[in-house]
Amino acid sequence: MTSQACDPRDSRCHGTKCRRRTPRGLLGLALMAGWLGATAPDVLAQNYGVSKTAIRIGGVMALEGPASGLGQDMKAGIDAAIEGVAIQGRNIEFVVLNDSYNPPSTVEATRKLLAEGVFAMVGNVGTPTASVALPILAEQQVPAVGFYTGAGLLRPGVGAIINYRASYAQEIAAVIDAALRAGVKPNQICAFVQNDSYGMAGVTGIVTTLGKQPGATETIAKLEQILAIPDESPERNDIGPVGLYSRNTVLVRNGYNSLKNWEKKTGNPCRLVVTVGAYEPIAHFVAYARKLKREPWVISAVSFTGAESLKDEFHKFDIQENIVMTQVVPALDSSLPIVKNARKALGDRLGYISLEGYIVGKMFLAILDAAGNTPTRERFIEAAHGQKFDLDGLKLDFTNDNQGSDFVLLTLLQGDNFAVIESSDVEKLFIQ
Repeated sequence: MTSQACDPRDSRCHGTKCRRRTPRGLLGLALMAGWLGATAPDVLAQNYGVSKTAIRIGGVMALEGPASGLGQDMKAGIDAAIEGVAIQGRNIEFVVLNDSYNPPSTVEATRKLLAEGVFAMVGNVGTPTASVALPILAEQQVPAVGFYTGAGLLRPGVGAIINYRASYAQEIAAVIDAALRAGVKPNQICAFVQNDSYGMAGVTGIVTTLGKQPGATETIAKLEQILAIPDESPERNDIGPVGLYSRNTVLVRNGYNSLKNWEKKTGNPCRLVVTVGAYEPIAHFVAYARKLKREPWVISAVSFTGAESLKDEFHKFDIQENIVMTQVVPALDSSLPIVKNARKALGDRLGYISLEGYIVGKMFLAILDAAGNTPTRERFIEAAHGQKFDLDGLKLDFTNDNQGSDFVLLTLLQGDNFAVIESSDVEKLFIQ
């Protein structure tokens, strides 16, 4: 994405341009030309969710279970964006199935939606769930649009993928770069992550950020050793500066002990602990480390964790300060027209995740409109390829890759809210 000059509270990447530029991402999508060119309109209507009056899209996300807040907020945002809107005379029907953030359920729900006929999959939640859905979508040539994950497996990824958000590598770099400027050494940067592809995407982001730093060789070697272990092996603990927990659990003690063992073994304190997980286990980890063990660590979280749900969990443990969280959407009080419209449409449901859902919904509508009055999946992908969009003041740029936005916003927990801060405010946390 090309940077835009504007209010820093609305869109700025804080100098975080760590994502590998891959023009092949969307150029590869162009190779899908001819997908549906020979398909008759009546077959389109039957198989691909397109009729003269409506277009049916699908989504698979956690609507139940310990990560349900993420899916419910994402769905709310997309629903608000498409409500009452017709594109080229067609209304949008959004059919969402629950997977409880459980990959086998994702496979089942994805196949069910495709069998029923959907034009595209929009707003799916999660990295481990995306990793099993994307091959199915690629096989059946179904666009994957605006998935709620910053993992590298979608950048560019396999199949017809259109991302809205900045990557986890960019989010993590925004915090680590500030820590390094404040004097934190690479071997003092640790992580607490979910033991699956989501957590490993975070570890990969740390490796990317530290790659050119002097004194990072030992740390990177240990991180790469962890990344090389297949599947979701519990043996990833007690190897390097990383603690892990299992998805859909709050069993955080082993991960905490892994970090303490690293500190004891190397003599290097964890001054920054980058967390990459869901809101409930991350809250339990912070409570265990801060409240029970009195650790002085500065702790960060990526946007997927879910600011609204996370602060609700923190409230239970009376945690009220010094948690840095990155966001990939403008500030909730932004003056951008798209944020104003989202506030009006969502009311009390407005939050960082629902705002992202709203943006994803509007992005889908803009691309669909550009695809013309005889929409096919091929034309939809071509409408995004190499193009720029203005979503009521929010700039998206697909001219270089399949990711529209590089924007990263820094926030800091202050009481019961995450307040927007600058990179210099993060630096101050390490020099107090």
